[in-house]
Amino acid sequence: MTYAVIDSPIGPLTLVAAESGELAGLYMEKQRHLPPVETFGLRDDSILATVKQQLAEYFAGERTTFDVPLKLTGTPFQQRVWEALQDIPYGEVTTYGQLGASLGLVPGASRAVGLANGKNPVSIIVPCHRVIGSTGSLTGYGGGLDRKQRLLDHERADVLF
Repeated sequence: MTYAVIDSPIGPLTLVAAESGELAGLYMEKQRHLPPVETFGLRDDSILATVKQQLAEYFAGERTTFDVPLKLTGTPFQQRVWEALQDIPYGEVTTYGQLGASLGLVPGASRAVGLANGKNPVSIIVPCHRVIGSTGSLTGYGGGLDRKQRLLDHERADVLF
């Protein structure tokens, strides 16, 4: 694996490439569940040019979806949740309970959905920031609630605290 670090409006982003070249990680500075940097391999800021371009377009307000190859490593349940996250449209939000229901889970599975959401290794591109609490409040975000709010504001979502 190799990694690159880029600047963004929400601070430095670490992009991790799998050996096969897909994006395997996108981490914010001081992110919860951040693997040790030494597990990312060598730093090479020339990698993942398409990811960098699409992120630049997203932050410039020119892109609402991403189409970069991903290599997401997680449990089958986490994989299902991360796939469902990619179906949440730009500028919209859903709750953990609604996301669970869309996956056919029993009511009350929102905690499991939240835990899987929190382990998302490719934030922003797999838009875990678009999931909020049942009351409309911002809850848990590995990159910090301030960044979650900034991403939602960027997408012009109307989110209540």
